[in-house]
Amino acid sequence: MARQGFLNGCIWLAAMLALTLSCAVNAQAVSSASNSEQTANHYPNRPIKMIVGYPPGGPNDQIARLLSTRLTDALKQSVVVENKPGSNSEIAAALVASAPADGYTLLLGSSGPLSIAPSLSDKLSYNPLKDFTPIALIGYNPMLVLLSTKTPLNNVPELIAYAKANPGKLTFASAGNGGPTHLSAELFKTRAGIDMLHVPYKGGGPAMTDLISGQVDMYFGGVSTALPHVQSGRLKAIAITSEKRSELVPEIPALSEFGLPGYSSVIWYGLLAPAGLPPAIVSTLGRLTKEIATSPEFKKLLSDQGAQPQYLDAKDFDQFIKDDAQMWSDVVKSTIVKRQ
Repeated sequence: MARQGFLNGCIWLAAMLALTLSCAVNAQAVSSASNSEQTANHYPNRPIKMIVGYPPGGPNDQIARLLSTRLTDALKQSVVVENKPGSNSEIAAALVASAPADGYTLLLGSSGPLSIAPSLSDKLSYNPLKDFTPIALIGYNPMLVLLSTKTPLNNVPELIAYAKANPGKLTFASAGNGGPTHLSAELFKTRAGIDMLHVPYKGGGPAMTDLISGQVDMYFGGVSTALPHVQSGRLKAIAITSEKRSELVPEIPALSEFGLPGYSSVIWYGLLAPAGLPPAIVSTLGRLTKEIATSPEFKKLLSDQGAQPQYLDAKDFDQFIKDDAQMWSDVVKSTIVKRQ
């Protein structure tokens, strides 16, 4: 009987300990959720940093400043742009990925570090698909398919026909190995079934200079930088890389119109935060970003920068990044582009 009583006492004690532990865990979870909700309800109560992975003056920086100025007005709190250039914006992405998920560190992200880099490097210090909370896509920058005036080719069918008849003879410039201007051409080669010679440069400026002088035949260049040269007659624009014609240059056909259905290669811009951002803050930032990004004034400002306005909410933006990353992964696997 004494032994049975002792066992019953042990069972009772174990049950009480389990109940106490369960209550403590539940209380901690409720407290954590309450603190998260309280933080969201008081958001923001101090300045917010918007990190940009490129130097001042470029399209990423300009778009970030357009957005941050309007978010400052909407949130009644300063949104300050901080430029952290280096390693194709991977330094900035890593910085935001490791920041607290409290809404006070944001990233004006783009395709380079978030959907292209994973296919080119096994050494990233962040996971683009797991370490960020997508908030909203706000626009993209298509590229023009440019030809030197020194070449007799004048349109996409002529270019494809010539390249098929003369494998490896046509040269195409890029602003650097593995960048958007390079991979856009590799995607074109794959879809068109042609071979061309890649000539990498250290930046878009030198590539454009040699294209104008006729040292190379072809280049995929940003609309804002290339269009003045097209309008002056120094370059020929035969297509645009967005899936459909752009409102910016409606007279220029999309590559998808030439037997390359679904071809789309754009440099996109979107707002992200570290993974785990409270849903209430995601909702607040998403709602305000939508109001800004879909306003006629902001759309015009983006167009003036050579960007095509396009808004996607958090859910659709998340899927957009995944689809874009998969596309570039397929391109890299099917070409000779080297991983780091």
